[in-house]
Amino acid sequence: MNKKRCEVCGSSHTVKNGTRNGVQLYKCRDCGYQFRAGSNVSENELWSAYQQGKQTINELSAHFGVSTSTIKRRLHDIKREWFQPPLYGGGYVHLDVTCWGRGFGVLLALDNQTGSPLYMAFVKSETVKDYEDAVSSIVERGYSIRGLIIDGKQDLFKTFSGYPIQMCQFHMKQIVKRYLTQNPKMLSSRCLKELISKLHKMDEDDFKKDYQEWKEKWTGTINHKSLHKDGKMHYTHRRLRSAVNSLNFYLPYLFTFQREDCRGMPNTNNKIEGTFTDLKKNLNNHSGLTMENRKRFISGFFLALTETPSMKKQEPY
Repeated sequence: MNKKRCEVCGSSHTVKNGTRNGVQLYKCRDCGYQFRAGSNVSENELWSAYQQGKQTINELSAHFGVSTSTIKRRLHDIKREWFQPPLYGGGYVHLDVTCWGRGFGVLLALDNQTGSPLYMAFVKSETVKDYEDAVSSIVERGYSIRGLIIDGKQDLFKTFSGYPIQMCQFHMKQIVKRYLTQNPKMLSSRCLKELISKLHKMDEDDFKKDYQEWKEKWTGTINHKSLHKDGKMHYTHRRLRSAVNSLNFYLPYLFTFQREDCRGMPNTNNKIEGTFTDLKKNLNNHSGLTMENRKRFISGFFLALTETPSMKKQEPY
């Protein structure tokens, strides 16, 4: 049985003691203190059950023994506003944006070592300016960026050319797969798909050697043109060429993590992707939130991450 604990002495030796205005009263048999049902639920306890425990309003009402209207009122009064935290030390930074439909998204920067948020902002779309603001803010607050891990927005590679940049190898595979499809018909495409599937297992020299051999072998297919209805010659295998062009662009950034000066750098953005997945799973339990409440929920989610034991002062590299 879930006994109510006394607010004064903490004892669970409590009994029901009548009602007042329809609200259940309890009395502590150890110290004699009388209290209302639900009044001993702390703000942090309620918010944690709502956000991290993924409990709905009805579930919270049943769990804490109060009405749904009380739960809604208590949640509405809880303030959760994100602030850019003070930073120390340095390391590798994951950068990415996740969106909910059009016009609303979150830009997040994570420390690779701790998984703690270094920067968070609500954005309308994914722009280079948003990323520039994030990096500037992180540096201004005292964090030394050793390198960036990003997942493919091409303009960012020029913008942040002053930092070592690792292109997420998982996203590189997804880009090529999107162009070639899951089961390509042409032998050239199947060979390229097989090569890219081994990307994470290869070192830079071996991959570049095999990729160059593939291009030389299939150069005729890659550059083949045919006459179209408009009377002009166009490349016949445009999706294959798109895959090649993408791979050519990202190739200099696919093996940054293997450089001597980038030891400890990850080769994927899995850490930030996992964080976004957890956030969306939690949000999915609370459909129908207003934009204001959605932002408050997201802010609370990332504030909780900054309060974890891993978010401790890091020594400079």
